[in-house]
Amino acid sequence: MLTLASKLKREDGLKGPRTSAAASDSTRRVSVRDKLLVKEVAELEANLPCTCKVHFPDPNKLHCFQLTVSPDEGYYQGGKFQFETEVPDAYNMVPPKVKCLTKIWHPNITETGEICLSLLREHSIDGTGWAPTRTLKDVVWGLNSLFTDLLNFDDPLNIEAAEHHLRDKEDFRNKVEDYIKRYAR
Repeated sequence: MLTLASKLKREDGLKGPRTSAAASDSTRRVSVRDKLLVKEVAELEANLPCTCKVHFPDPNKLHCFQLTVSPDEGYYQGGKFQFETEVPDAYNMVPPKVKCLTKIWHPNITETGEICLSLLREHSIDGTGWAPTRTLKDVVWGLNSLFTDLLNFDDPLNIEAAEHHLRDKEDFRNKVEDYIKRYAR
């Protein structure tokens, strides 16, 4: 992602004195986010789980990217699940916004793409929510883990899917496989 890094260096050299404190703060915040993202994206690409791929539709906009998770075990094995991630200007004080673009039958992801993952919460009761020390790597690994060890039927967002699993595990598996065939190939 050298394109944005080069651009940031060039812009830093070309900027003259700022005209107002408000403009300065706003520009600095976006600049801080983008500088963080250059470093974090390099770290992410070097430490990506083997079941994940990251795609940047515009290499100059590191704050918008897509993640594909292809689980190699468990209920969701064989599926390809697309996530859209947008990193807000106030990053890293607030978490990225993530949505699942693939329709899925999952206790922690709704069919409309909302995700229940504590580290994506700005405030969390259990203390495991977002913190400025977290990075995009944590987000990607967390999303990947929703298909394995973080699959949580006890605290679901999609209550219907969780209850389905409790009622009939085999039928739950069949519905997951049906969704994979229809939406996640």
